[in-house]
Amino acid sequence: MWPEGEKTQQLLHGAKNGDADAVNILIERHRQAVRRLIEMRLDNAVTRRVDASDVVQDVMFEASRRLADYIQNPIIPFHIWLRQLAKDRVIDMHRRHRVAQRRSVDREQHVSSLGHDDESAADLAALLKDKELTPAAATVRKEMEQRFLEALNSLNEDDRELIMMRHFEHLESGEVAAALGLSGPAAGMRYLRAIRRLRTSLGTNEHAD
Repeated sequence: MWPEGEKTQQLLHGAKNGDADAVNILIERHRQAVRRLIEMRLDNAVTRRVDASDVVQDVMFEASRRLADYIQNPIIPFHIWLRQLAKDRVIDMHRRHRVAQRRSVDREQHVSSLGHDDESAADLAALLKDKELTPAAATVRKEMEQRFLEALNSLNEDDRELIMMRHFEHLESGEVAAALGLSGPAAGMRYLRAIRRLRTSLGTNEHAD
């Protein structure tokens, strides 16, 4: 989902040296990944009031504005920093546009979709243990995605986020640990527990791969 890291580092180096083109390219090459993250996490009720493209634009503008600060202190990978800006913006949209609910929206966000590319279909098939779920099987996929979303949204926020990060953002375990501020082993254990809870909710008892 996220652009290749070596090119990102080259662009960050150019941006640090004052190359305006490098800044523009850096921001634009991450736009699609940010859009996918936002579309997955914006509540359906919010999307009826807010255009996802406008939210993406806000995130990319904020990233441009704060890029110099990030370059001075890049303690986490650029895409991890950028996804946090995007998540913060989604939380802000929920605060503004969703009606008050029993649980605070800054603590609880439900996943509304999984995207529609081949990678997300493959991950959905793997998590559901369904070899027949191919990208071409649109009707079957829609039904299975709904089943999966219900199970995913029944989990707590931490478990849900871990699964999304690993299987639909395709972040490596080390990147997940960096995003959550955890050690590698701690993030790994949390992931295994999250997968077990998900498969319990789905009615499967198989262990995580």
